[in-house]
Amino acid sequence: MSTFSNVSKTAFLIADPSRATILMELADGRALPAGELARASGVTAQTASAHLAKLLDGGLISVETQGRHRYYRLSDSHVAQTLEHLAAIGPIAKGRPRAFSPQHKQLAFCRRCYDHLAGKVGVTMTHAMQARDYIRPAEDKQYIVTAAGAQWLSGIGVDIEMIAPSRRGLARQCLDWTERTHHLAGPLGTRLMAALCEQGWLRISDSTRVVVVTPKGWMALQRTLGMTKEGVAKPA
Repeated sequence: MSTFSNVSKTAFLIADPSRATILMELADGRALPAGELARASGVTAQTASAHLAKLLDGGLISVETQGRHRYYRLSDSHVAQTLEHLAAIGPIAKGRPRAFSPQHKQLAFCRRCYDHLAGKVGVTMTHAMQARDYIRPAEDKQYIVTAAGAQWLSGIGVDIEMIAPSRRGLARQCLDWTERTHHLAGPLGTRLMAALCEQGWLRISDSTRVVVVTPKGWMALQRTLGMTKEGVAKPA
């Protein structure tokens, strides 16, 4: 299949609103059954099964069978990142601001982008790390970690020597669809979010992509990166 044909097929799969909803439900890395995905996308179980079959055939999702149950998940983190990038495409709204739902506001503030931190908190943390010269933007949408950055990361339980880079590098720039700027992704982004959860700074939801910064987390983020809840929540 040519590159053009592959792009066309993938775009067709994502363009359907029900399939797009299914993919976004899986964008936090969870594996969900067809029934739950049908309810989330507002379609019947039969229609959801047809959509899931197309997404499987297109390589966007994978399926795991446990007994009589089948659980679907995104095939890889790059699918979630592609969805984030696509969501960021479009003109910036002018005039009167849109009224967003509470769930959208929560997702925009702090969420999981598959396996790393996104939203205002993720972007602000990335910018704070750059301001302190812990990471530096590099070519090919990468970040490099400085000696000071490695020391800071070690202090919160992230040993970069123990992280295996992917074929796209150790730390990658991922375009945030709500903030329209980059946050930290890649193996380092994955390990960093895990470490912040282990430290009790973040709490992940079992049912949504929303991530909660704990009171302990806000105190630690202010101490180490100068981040405050009020500062992060302030409109740009």
